[in-house]
Amino acid sequence: MDNTTTWRTEPSPNLVARSAAPFGSTPDIERLNALRELVLMLLNEVESLQIDKPSSDCGAGLQDQVQRFESDLIRQALHRTAGNQARAARLLGVKPTTLNAKIRRYQIPIAGQPEESEVREQVIAA
Repeated sequence: MDNTTTWRTEPSPNLVARSAAPFGSTPDIERLNALRELVLMLLNEVESLQIDKPSSDCGAGLQDQVQRFESDLIRQALHRTAGNQARAARLLGVKPTTLNAKIRRYQIPIAGQPEESEVREQVIAA
């Protein structure tokens, strides 16, 4: 029995026809496109979770897996927002201070800021 889920990524003609009438302005269309992108990204993540089943012999505990997953989500949000932490926090549904603390805890590099190893090299060179 095949329990693989397939997701349709192309919009239904009926849905497009119904949604095109009330949304005429550019900001509404942009919001719909952003929402469509977000939905497709979430669907891809769901599919990858179904494909990438963790092996029991990897020895990683639950806490390690949760931290890795959380770190990946933060990296993706920062990438989508071009490093803007406030927007990434809104995207993730957390406070900016919480996001900043997690970025520091997981040592996630932020675009435009030197990584910790670069800072050490600069201090040593000085």
